[in-house]
Amino acid sequence: MKTQNVSRTVLAGGVAAVLAATALLYVPELVGQGPPPPPGPAERATIAAHAGAQAALPDLAALIADREKWLRAHPDDDASWAELGAAYTERGKRLGDVRDYPRAERALRRSLAERPAARGNLAAQLGLGTLAGARGDWKTAKEWGERVRKADPRRWTAYPVLIDAYNGLGDHKAARKAMETLEGLHAGASVRTRAAQTYRDRGWREDADAAALDAAALAETDTEKAASLARLGDLAWERGEPAEALPRYDAALRLEPDHGPALAGRARALAALGRPDDALRDWRAALARLPLPEYLLEAGELHQSLGRDGDAQALYTRLRTGTWTGAETTLGLYEADHGDPAAAAVRMRAEWARGHRSLRAADALGWALHRSGSTREALGYARIATDEGLRSALFTYHRAEIERTLNLAGPARRHLAEALRINPHFSPLHAPRASAALAALSDLPDDLPPELRPTAASPEPTKPPAAASQAAAVAPEPTKPPVPSTPPPTEPGE
Repeated sequence: MKTQNVSRTVLAGGVAAVLAATALLYVPELVGQGPPPPPGPAERATIAAHAGAQAALPDLAALIADREKWLRAHPDDDASWAELGAAYTERGKRLGDVRDYPRAERALRRSLAERPAARGNLAAQLGLGTLAGARGDWKTAKEWGERVRKADPRRWTAYPVLIDAYNGLGDHKAARKAMETLEGLHAGASVRTRAAQTYRDRGWREDADAAALDAAALAETDTEKAASLARLGDLAWERGEPAEALPRYDAALRLEPDHGPALAGRARALAALGRPDDALRDWRAALARLPLPEYLLEAGELHQSLGRDGDAQALYTRLRTGTWTGAETTLGLYEADHGDPAAAAVRMRAEWARGHRSLRAADALGWALHRSGSTREALGYARIATDEGLRSALFTYHRAEIERTLNLAGPARRHLAEALRINPHFSPLHAPRASAALAALSDLPDDLPPELRPTAASPEPTKPPAAASQAAAVAPEPTKPPVPSTPPPTEPGE
């Protein structure tokens, strides 16, 4: 199965918007004949989307089949083409299967062919923004999201698309402003989950946990509640509390036994709690359910830490040879640590040049530069990754190792200690290395003369030209995409 790299937050609101566009098609006629029959699977999926909630995967599959059948007989129904495209995007994200993305694009562009953007087809435009975000194309996602917002500033489902796009482009101020607008327009589980992510990215851990708890309480479906509980587990894990994270993942898996993010999270927690066999079992289950590239890398590193080098290499081979969308940072980290660091630096420089300047991209570029020998240049990017507010043990460890190589003993010691304080189990490979490096540095005073250090002290590193300020790290303003031209007709599901 072809897969892609996706965030583990709730599905971008654009999917809910275009799915909700036809929600009223399923409202039963009430003519005094008693209570209406319970909704069927397709109706449930549409009702969930109308509420901004995640639908169960079987219900989503039923909705896709229903829209495909309808469109064979009614090929000029622009709203149903948009709904089908959004459903394909959601299924692709939920299953990690990129084969759904070309189907989604064909359906959404067919919707625009039937009713162009100039005539107000916001659902298809928003669907294309959501699809671009699923592919990691933040520039295009921003363009579509801003077009929808300009046409209808109160369409709340445009703002999750924009939040992801702005963060992906490194414009964190714009992302926070979009989040404030979203909270003023809409309430519910999906918005509270977005708020939790925003608070987490700013380092506000208690606020993030409170918002995620709100999201779990407000969840409309078991699927959405499972996603909220898994997110609560992730927040506890990132705080270095695997014992607290574990029951949150267990609760998610009781609602949805094959929930991929919850299985992956439980695997991390079990490894941290000294239960490697159980952790490997859950990694196998997570990869069978949702074979994301970051999961392959994490599972491979756990195998490697346990001396199971053959199993680790098999997972690394799957990662290296797979067909991915939006996985550049994961592939860069893999090459930096387990492959060709020079190739990792080339890959991540290209990603940065494309305007993809998220904190994760800054960290991966800095680490790749360090591992390939450009350590002085690397520090500027490591600072971008760690100075915005996000408390990431891995990012902080990477910065500490860069500083240690540059003989900046005081900052290196401080950041090694901080990484282990944030999460002492952050990586089965790197956390033990952080502990050993901190122990070694603790024996060296800050004012040790240069001639007594292992190597001569290096000059203070310079920041990269694009990283002198956060504003400089933002991609240039892209031009708006042209109104898509009418494509040749396609059959649904083609």
